Amino acid sequence: MFKQLLALVAITTLFGCSEVASPQKESVKSPSPSQQTLYYGGDIITMNGEQPEYVEAVVERDGKIVYVGDKAGAQKKFGNQGTEIDLQGKTLLPSFLDAHGHFISAIQMVQQVNVASPPMGTVEDIPQLIQKLKDYRDKNQIPAGGWIVGWGYDQDLLTEKRHITKLDLDAALPDHKVLIIHVSMHGAVLNAKALEWADIDENTQTPSGGIIARLADSNEPAGLLMEMAYMPVFEKLPQPSQEEMLELMKPAQMLYASDGYTQAIEGYTHIRDLDFLQLAAEQNKIFLDILSLPGFDQMEAWLDNPKYPFGEYHNGLKIQACKITLDGSPQGKTALVTHDYLTGGPAGEKHWHGESSISQNQLDQLTQTLFEHDVPLQIHTNGDGAIDMMIKTIESAGKTVADDHRTVIVHSQFQRPDHLPRYAELGLVPAYFTQHTYYWGDVHINNIGREAANFISPIKAAKEAGLITSNHSDFNVTPLNPFFIMWTSMARESRTGEIIGADQRIDAYTALQTLTTGPAYQVFEENRKGKIKEGMLADFVIIDNNPLKQKVSDIRNNDVVTTIKEGKVIYQR
Repeated sequence: MFKQLLALVAITTLFGCSEVASPQKESVKSPSPSQQTLYYGGDIITMNGEQPEYVEAVVERDGKIVYVGDKAGAQKKFGNQGTEIDLQGKTLLPSFLDAHGHFISAIQMVQQVNVASPPMGTVEDIPQLIQKLKDYRDKNQIPAGGWIVGWGYDQDLLTEKRHITKLDLDAALPDHKVLIIHVSMHGAVLNAKALEWADIDENTQTPSGGIIARLADSNEPAGLLMEMAYMPVFEKLPQPSQEEMLELMKPAQMLYASDGYTQAIEGYTHIRDLDFLQLAAEQNKIFLDILSLPGFDQMEAWLDNPKYPFGEYHNGLKIQACKITLDGSPQGKTALVTHDYLTGGPAGEKHWHGESSISQNQLDQLTQTLFEHDVPLQIHTNGDGAIDMMIKTIESAGKTVADDHRTVIVHSQFQRPDHLPRYAELGLVPAYFTQHTYYWGDVHINNIGREAANFISPIKAAKEAGLITSNHSDFNVTPLNPFFIMWTSMARESRTGEIIGADQRIDAYTALQTLTTGPAYQVFEENRKGKIKEGMLADFVIIDNNPLKQKVSDIRNNDVVTTIKEGKVIYQR
């Protein structure tokens, strides 16, 4: 299930997995561009329509689908030219499409230590977390004054049930700069040396939309920074050299390809990373479709800048939309909700509702400017209070579904039922995140209450309201595994076995739509990919079992055999 994380540790293994040379079975042979390829011999699900549609054969030529139908018809039309691929009972689908994640994290994780709790990692308490950091220091021989960065930290899954502080970190690692990134990716805990580097001390004012936790009865920073207090720190963090990052482009993309994806999203792109991705494209280092979402806080650098054209591919890279982060994370208790968090705020605040990163007026000005410049919007919006703000800003801009603007509301976690008809009227597209039902369902019940938790990522209700939806992993917040994503949307079962919103469980075909046709629609590419249909890209995934015929409990154990991008094998198990 978590092979993509393990693969980061073993980069040489990843490069081995990416080989496209054919073993003995023809089913893995990649045709030359001048050839055509006929696929047959297994279930072929086209994803074309609201009900499952099967065909007997598909023909690909020059990276495009040129025939969909029965095998006899294919052979009559094309003869015996090219290659015939017998699926040998496996299932062929359109490839999976990442609807929201953080591609650059796949590169940066190589120089970070996994301090996540099971099943993402092995950390169960604060001593184990600190030992992980020490082991990383020793293994990598990091000198005094050097950086130790961890990822995946989740205070709710630690035995102590509290945030780690700089005091914990300083006692163990006083001579290094230490920063552990919260699992939400919306904050981190820093030790004293890292806080000094960040120029944060007892005189630092907490910025609007941010959190700086303080030690008890003191104004001294405790180490935890969230949201707008964390963003400037994140932007300054050291990262691999440009040469190292270029070398890591292939294994980073293989994380996606090995799970059947041919599209990756870089979900909040800083200018330095956008420049890097453009360099990687120039050097032909990209073999997936990578979609970049430049961040709103650097809009002055990219808006109307011909260096950053929106909406067109260049060697696999497309700048898709502006990303606005409107509120925080529900598990980090920084999502903006309209009622009190039952357990208080992340730094012990009373009567805490969370905060928005910007005001309603600022949001209205931003969205109006972006619409005037024909820049699509994808807006991180978790809490119902933030969703209210988004609805108001689209209304203020005078946009409706008739404008076909497809503003993507990333996560749309704590929707209320009354939001759904407004989404339909205004043309808002929810990009859901049902893995929360498993990873943090129990936490959300404690923090938000069962009623709100039961309506997390309400794909079923959204579909009934006429909305086209997607589902995602928010990698590296949770693993890319598409079958686990499917399972969470169908079972909605928490770590402890609680069912989080039984009435929002969906069927397997709907779950597949949220990983194929839904993500294609939200980026205006429904006529390019996401279906097996003549004229569209030959982006396929071959999997062990047909999920439409599996028990719900078995779906998460399905596996990818082959991933094909525009007719070429990019991953073979």
